[in-house]
Amino acid sequence: MKSLSILGSTGSIGTNALKIVEMFPGRFRIKALAAKNNVSTLAQQIIKFSPDLAVVFDEKSALELKKITSGTDIEILYGSSGYKAAVSLPQVDMVVAAMVGSSGLLPVLSAIDAGKDIALANKEALVMAGDIIVKSAGEKGIKILPVDSEHSAIFQCLSGQHKQDLDKILLTASGGPFLDLPLNMFDRIRPEDAIKHPVWQMGKKISIDSATMMNKGLEVIEAKHLFGVSVDDIEVLIHPQSIVHSMVSFKDGTIMAQMGIPDMKGAIAYAMSYPERLPIKQALPDFDSIGSLSFKKPDKKKFPCLDLAYYAGKTGGTLPAVLNAANEMAVDAFLNGNISFTNIPEVIIKTMEKHFVIANPALSDILEADLWARNFVSETIIRSYGS
Repeated sequence: MKSLSILGSTGSIGTNALKIVEMFPGRFRIKALAAKNNVSTLAQQIIKFSPDLAVVFDEKSALELKKITSGTDIEILYGSSGYKAAVSLPQVDMVVAAMVGSSGLLPVLSAIDAGKDIALANKEALVMAGDIIVKSAGEKGIKILPVDSEHSAIFQCLSGQHKQDLDKILLTASGGPFLDLPLNMFDRIRPEDAIKHPVWQMGKKISIDSATMMNKGLEVIEAKHLFGVSVDDIEVLIHPQSIVHSMVSFKDGTIMAQMGIPDMKGAIAYAMSYPERLPIKQALPDFDSIGSLSFKKPDKKKFPCLDLAYYAGKTGGTLPAVLNAANEMAVDAFLNGNISFTNIPEVIIKTMEKHFVIANPALSDILEADLWARNFVSETIIRSYGS
């Protein structure tokens, strides 16, 4: 039986991970659950899965959770020390890192320090500090198993292959809700339009990232670190049907693809059970009704965030952390009606241009760059759009 700590248990990845746990009651045991402030959902999960520890973001949420779960003997903590405790429990074998955004970085590093294998859905941790994470995990013999459907696909395609035979990674993207929308209509896009993904059911932030294609850009940087390749060896292809989750090509011209329906449970289950496969009984794609699978190159004029991520990934150092922070701030501002959809890449460009890149950063340099970018966006750029 594998004991799990799930960070971000109330989000899309976390809830799907718990569905898999329910499917295999003798296979997994939940030791810790952590969320931000969705107290009602977390309380239901506590009652159902009986973890030893639950963690929330702040004291107010912790007090509310204690009140709702007063009939249990669960320990409830909050804040950074609580998240660290959740990944460091001696009984935990694997941490499912499904927290959203930069908040996942320190818990992932704490999990590595504690010697826990990681099912990684938090791409931002690798974007910000991929070199540090990969080196630390390697030194401790920690497995980092990708949960993003694209990176799980690449991981599966590379299984049993020789690294020196790899030619290129072909990273697929659905194209988001505005794939066919003319560029001259982009200034009319509203938040409620951008969060309506045509294929995947996701949270608001990642839905906006998919709409701008920043999500795919972040995944390029994630793939760079996970698979030890240059960003020049990663090609993005638009694949609206989302059946081919990604592909790899080899030096002899062979291409391997991993396919399945657009459902995250397959990738989550594979990471949680690796190297075995769980009989989760996913439906197969209905190829007859799909008819054909199409691919095309992304329109980088419509989706400039993709090139920004490539540039940050190639430059390295502290620039990917600044890219990520500026994007998080811009997405938040868009969702709150403070900037337009087309302002999102503008905010990121202005922030990246003002940053002095540290080439071989320590963790403290990365955290400082992240904070600088957030302050620069909120105090300088966002205000200029409102004036």
